Amino acid sequence: MSANSKNLGHWQWEEATAGAVAGFTTVASLHPLDVVRTRFQVNDGRVTHIPLYKNTVNALLTIGRTEGMKGLYAGFHPAVLGSTVSWGLYFFFYNRAKQRYSKGGTEKLSAGYHLVSAAEAGGLVCLFTNPIWLVKTRLQLQTPLHQTRPYSGFYDALRTILREEGVSALYKGMGPGLLLVSHGAIQFTVYEELRKLLLGFKGKGGKANTPDDKLLNSVDYGLLGASSKVSAMLLTYPYQVIRARIQQRPGNDGIPKYMSSWHVVKDTVRFEGFPGFYKGITSNLLKNVPAASITFVVYENVLNIFKRARRKD
Repeated sequence: MSANSKNLGHWQWEEATAGAVAGFTTVASLHPLDVVRTRFQVNDGRVTHIPLYKNTVNALLTIGRTEGMKGLYAGFHPAVLGSTVSWGLYFFFYNRAKQRYSKGGTEKLSAGYHLVSAAEAGGLVCLFTNPIWLVKTRLQLQTPLHQTRPYSGFYDALRTILREEGVSALYKGMGPGLLLVSHGAIQFTVYEELRKLLLGFKGKGGKANTPDDKLLNSVDYGLLGASSKVSAMLLTYPYQVIRARIQQRPGNDGIPKYMSSWHVVKDTVRFEGFPGFYKGITSNLLKNVPAASITFVVYENVLNIFKRARRKD
């Protein structure tokens, strides 16, 4: 194996490890807001097992009072697993794609290639992780008002879904999930372009030959992550609502509330109008803006640790 190939292999696994650590840190710190967001997303005014919450703070207090920490951290295990695996795979596939399109890092990539690389990575991650997100959504929607036998945990949910609904049920929401690839694609493209602008600005101060990890700090990474997340979220949030609604557990009669993504779209427009597609957006912003900052701060700093270790070698 050549030195370049060896370094490329190290780089890709460093990217995956940094992404996995970032994903775990983000979920562990902000999970209760994810529970609130999911419950708001599916509450179309006709759901009987989800309490009506006035706002995000009221939802957090109500869940804490009636369900305790167990309710606030419902679906935590699949969320940790899904986020850690997703971010690890995402950064791995994303950087492999960038290396391929830049011919091993010898050519600069345009915004279009960043977009294609991010979309490619997102599609692959979606195929691997959809069953995990489906289980997470269902666990988060279990409340004391639920009439069907609750899942006792991640593995019980998997077994029950396979037994009662079959393998295909694990891929419910795959359509909007693939459309949500655009979320990551937009986020990473905005991040890369803003990062280039910031590096160019800071490099003008006589530091043009300074490594990137010396020019940017954690505050820069946090601002870049938050800005790119807001841009992507505002454009793609309706896909998240559609996916959450179609992934709900069937009732006691075994009949799903929504038969397809198009069914979700039609009923949402009919009963709630356009605002229905943005239910839970407040808690989503409260969770994901700091989450994106944390993710990229942890990711870039873990990656910088690896870089410095390699430079010493």
